[in-house]
Amino acid sequence: MKQIIGLVVTALIFLSSCSSVPITGRKQILLVSDQDVLSSSLTEYSNYMKTAKASTNKNGAAMVTRVGKKIAAATEQYLKNNGLSSEIANFAWEFNLVNSAEVNAFCMPGGKIVVYDGLLKLVSSDDDLAVVLGHEVAHAVAKHSNERMSQQVMAQYGSQILGGVLAGQSAALQQLGSTVYGLGAQYGVMLPFSRKHESEADYMGLILMTMAGYNPNNAITFWQKMSANGQASVPEFMSSHPSDATRISNLKKHLPEVLQKYKNK
Repeated sequence: MKQIIGLVVTALIFLSSCSSVPITGRKQILLVSDQDVLSSSLTEYSNYMKTAKASTNKNGAAMVTRVGKKIAAATEQYLKNNGLSSEIANFAWEFNLVNSAEVNAFCMPGGKIVVYDGLLKLVSSDDDLAVVLGHEVAHAVAKHSNERMSQQVMAQYGSQILGGVLAGQSAALQQLGSTVYGLGAQYGVMLPFSRKHESEADYMGLILMTMAGYNPNNAITFWQKMSANGQASVPEFMSSHPSDATRISNLKKHLPEVLQKYKNK
């Protein structure tokens, strides 16, 4: 009987937790509340920022802020235009350029964006940077971190005590947040999202940068530069990211649609 009740409770939780990703419409299960996700992510973000060193590249920092604000504004306008104004409350945008030779960037839930100095060596214009920031903002808008936390809840705790974990065991959720966000004390490297999430963020990012007034054609040339800059490639089936060739091919496939539907919107 207890097992049956547990299954019924779990089924009800899943039904009440079904959501759709903005822009793509993909169905997703979000078991963790936005409040808990933001609380957990802000803890990890604050810990990282205490150890991060701000970049001395003033022009680069100004570019990150400029491009980030334009994409954030376009994102919020899209949410307003599509009946999702309530989602805007989940974002308090910040844009930081930090001193690191790594070619990387990340966006935490809540819109906390960090770009590493090393990435700027591949950025020759605002349009190039918009490719990266559009992708990172898309992860936040699509709530990919919430999906990962929800998957971790199910994998770690199982259906029998799922209700208890979600009922307010914040310590458990904070621990899960540390696992999901994976921010290291020295470099703050996020654990990679799944290939599905990465591909979705590529597509959504292409749209967000276009709506913000940037040239989506730069996505192709930028990722080609990223591919040429990379080390020996890891086989795609062993990686959580799409291969460079797959990523570029998908972007080329989506580009005509994005230009037609979102250019000058």
